[in-house]
Amino acid sequence: MAEMLTAVRITADLIPAMRTAVGIPRPTADELSRGGAFTVEERTVPGPAGAPEISLLVCRPTAAPAPVPVVYTMHGGGMIVGNNGMGVDDALDWAQELGTAVVSVEYRLAPETPHPGPVEDCYAGLSWTVEHAAELGLDPARVVVAGQSAGGGLAAALALMARDRGGPALLGQLLLCPMLDDRNDTPSARQMAGVGLWDRDANQTGWTALLGDACGGPDVSPYAAPARATDLSALPPAFIEVGSAETFRDEDVTYAGRIWQAGGVAELHVWQGAFHGFTEMAPDAQVSRDARAARLQWLRRLLAS
Repeated sequence: MAEMLTAVRITADLIPAMRTAVGIPRPTADELSRGGAFTVEERTVPGPAGAPEISLLVCRPTAAPAPVPVVYTMHGGGMIVGNNGMGVDDALDWAQELGTAVVSVEYRLAPETPHPGPVEDCYAGLSWTVEHAAELGLDPARVVVAGQSAGGGLAAALALMARDRGGPALLGQLLLCPMLDDRNDTPSARQMAGVGLWDRDANQTGWTALLGDACGGPDVSPYAAPARATDLSALPPAFIEVGSAETFRDEDVTYAGRIWQAGGVAELHVWQGAFHGFTEMAPDAQVSRDARAARLQWLRRLLAS
């Protein structure tokens, strides 16, 4: 696996080929329904002002009485690949256990759509979901934003945007190995250079696609790179998970620490020996089972609060 993951250096010229090679199929509605456990629909809703419409994948538990909590999720892919079918299986696992709905947003990708396009797409979808909660059978008071990798960074950005804009009151933010800091200069970023699924070079490629020449400079918005936020107070409770052997380790640990320092609530898990994407690539490893259990337990506690 190590040889496979380090065989290709992810550079900007490889982005089109990556999208083709990754070839992430969108799960069918029948697959997502899990034998009728969920009703599944694709909603086309207004995007940001002056921008195209966006697509929301809406999966609601069939048997649960309305209104139900909702996990609003954003896919990973370094801001440069992916679709709103990615990562939905994990969210549906939580939903099936806890009786929640899942809404996954299709945001535009960089570099074709640089910042703020992707995060504004996500915010527009979140706002529409909350505004139409009654129609969808959702509880607007129990909305959790979630994402992995780039999706985790977008989820953290949504929490900041919702706070600053007086937007949806979020119940929590579930951040799985979130991509938070465009400066790409932490000790873990340097330690993992040339190693793993998403190393320092790949990280630079993703951030540069999103930010262009502004990447790493003094004027990057916290809605692009949440680590740039100067104020992390008054945010919804956060669950932050990262592996000890991945690029994002130190920026994620720092983010949790800054939430605590600002008087907020965060639960941090640093999984020893875990690498980026470990729960998907080594799902039967004990550390992967422990990580999935910790996510579910946190969500259960949050929804019961």
